[in-house]
Amino acid sequence: MSRNICITAVEGNTGFLIAELLLTDENFSKEFSSITGLTMNAEHPRCKDLATLGAKIISYQPGRVRDVSSTLRHTNADTICLVPPAHVDKVDITGELIEATKKAGVRNALLLSSAGCDLAETSKQPGLREFVDLESRFLACKCEPETAGESLVIIRAGFYAENLLRYAPKAQEDGILPLPIGRRHKFAPVSLGDVALLAAHVLIGKGPHGFSDQHRGQLMTLTGPMLLDGEEIVRLAGEALGVDLKFEDISEQEAHRVLRTNGGENAEVQFLLDYFSLVREGKTNYISTTAFHDVTGDHPQEAPEFFKNYSAEFMPKKGAGNKRRKVDGSRT
Repeated sequence: MSRNICITAVEGNTGFLIAELLLTDENFSKEFSSITGLTMNAEHPRCKDLATLGAKIISYQPGRVRDVSSTLRHTNADTICLVPPAHVDKVDITGELIEATKKAGVRNALLLSSAGCDLAETSKQPGLREFVDLESRFLACKCEPETAGESLVIIRAGFYAENLLRYAPKAQEDGILPLPIGRRHKFAPVSLGDVALLAAHVLIGKGPHGFSDQHRGQLMTLTGPMLLDGEEIVRLAGEALGVDLKFEDISEQEAHRVLRTNGGENAEVQFLLDYFSLVREGKTNYISTTAFHDVTGDHPQEAPEFFKNYSAEFMPKKGAGNKRRKVDGSRT
């Protein structure tokens, strides 16, 4: 039976990319009947792009579980991908969507969470620890099979490698990539495209109880395949681009200014700073790619490939004293 899939926060990078992949990849597009994008900003360009691709875009305002559950019922969705929005009230908004999912009787539900949330401390990394609370509320759906929760999956996504692009203007300016991660500890950035690919496989997977039995009930953690410290990130980026980049370990206060200067919302900035804090504490010294291999049959994108794909954003400007070569600035 073909799926009717609802994806929340499609105005954001994650929700948009998952929806776009499902709509444009022929291996996925034949496995569902409809894609509905749930958004708080239907006028966002990403929403208009998805509508052009064939998605139905529905605007809603959080605040009443009853109203949100009614909206979900009208989508006829049997499957939902809950993507917490980059919003200061993301916990309340996502919690409300979880409750609405139960009341609307949506049987198959996928929650996008964050790797490292279980290692975060409320006093030190509150923006990360919030995801543990959301996971708890989500898993409680399993106790109410008459309303929803028959088929649940959680994906804990690692630090998006695309977040490094927020520091690209500084790299373009003087050939320096500044990160507040210290010099000794490592983390494994993951491509957003790989997160979207894993989510898409889960959303179209089918089994006797909803999602594929290979996926149902799984808590999947996905990081990139390479553990890197700041010096290694810069070395790989420089090799991929054919330029001379240098790493600078900056303070959290300076990182906050850089992120805000480059258009980060308060909730996004807090999340990134919390993750960098986790790196400095040595709690991100691991990789987790087994679930990705098992579900997709592919290998996650490695750092050199990522930097090549985003070469235009990282390429230092002329006059910065770095060697340059012509590169392909396309994205995947």
